[in-house]
Amino acid sequence: MARQPETTPRKAPRQRRSMAMVDTILEASARVLMERGYAEMSTNAVAQQAGISVGSLYQYFPNKASLLTALHQRHGIHMAESIEKVLGEAHEEGLRGAVTSLIRAAMAAHEVEPELHRLLEKERPLLEANMGAAGDRIHRHVMELLLRHRDELRHDDLDMAAWMTMKMTEALVHGAVLEAVDGQNARNVEAGIVDGILGFLSATPKQA
Repeated sequence: MARQPETTPRKAPRQRRSMAMVDTILEASARVLMERGYAEMSTNAVAQQAGISVGSLYQYFPNKASLLTALHQRHGIHMAESIEKVLGEAHEEGLRGAVTSLIRAAMAAHEVEPELHRLLEKERPLLEANMGAAGDRIHRHVMELLLRHRDELRHDDLDMAAWMTMKMTEALVHGAVLEAVDGQNARNVEAGIVDGILGFLSATPKQA
């Protein structure tokens, strides 16, 4: 059986200089990935783009798989920060207002480096779709949203509802922002996405 490539960094930067070095390496990795694609990406090309020796790169990243994992995690953090910013703004009251804010936040997040996002999504099987701490932060926000509006929900299992909400939001927003939707602007389908999520979450009106 072929040995799987190591996908974790060799060491975490702790000093300002080493943090700056890692940032430089990841910025170079993103440029090389977008210019060449993952198949043609190499540690030598990244080191050259970053203006450092490949030995300096290897102090932090053993191979290109670990670079891609770090890029995915960093991008996930940027997306989570974008989501937190939008969710922190004032929004309409009620479950619809909360879900609308969530969808707008997700759209804003998908608009962060969209070309890099497309490439990282293409390599998702390799990365096992792991966003790590960023994914945990997004999940926490969704759970807080559901808890605030629990009396408007049709589901008692909030963990399941949160998981479904995240998966539906990711799929629908990803399609709207990163893929063509019959020539529609992503913002034009926002209301439809909100209606779809609400259809899953909202309590069914009781029959008279």
